Amino acid sequence: MVRNEARRTALLDAAIDVLAEEGARGLTYRAIDARAAVPAGTASNYFASREDLMSEVMTRVFTRLTPSEESVARSLARPRDKALTVRLMHDIIERADADRASYLAMMELRLEATRRPDLRTALTRTVAEGLDLNVRFNEEAGLPGDRTTVVLMYLAMTGLIYERLTLPEVLATEDLDELIAQLVDRAIG
Repeated sequence: MVRNEARRTALLDAAIDVLAEEGARGLTYRAIDARAAVPAGTASNYFASREDLMSEVMTRVFTRLTPSEESVARSLARPRDKALTVRLMHDIIERADADRASYLAMMELRLEATRRPDLRTALTRTVAEGLDLNVRFNEEAGLPGDRTTVVLMYLAMTGLIYERLTLPEVLATEDLDELIAQLVDRAIG
């Protein structure tokens, strides 16, 4: 069967929306087909199993959340200092705000990975590779901080995004700019 890559991508994007709105329990072929406005049975023609679907959704989430080359180039045109690191952390928040569904879907995939060893293995590998990529980026770009700094900022930003997306009222009175500036200042020293 010839694969239509645009349709595959639309199905994956629909799956991300379903995960974000309904959780892993709501992620069915029928729900994906309905969300993508395609004939019933279409998603099952593209994804042989739930594991295959979740693995491809995970890859699509990371693709959607990766900053554009142009955005990275604009950032790297600035001085390589704490201020740039603060700007990069703001970029992460802006991407989370712009693509809330992808971050929520990733949270659902993480929860599902606690019950599915194959998904846990794949997700662990993908997230670890992403973290290593961020460490290399920091080193190669000549940004301040070492591996531990990047890991600490990763953990803090993950928590910040989690709160903003799930219980935004918890941090409603906090100044986001100041939080990020302090996070970077304390992580870098």
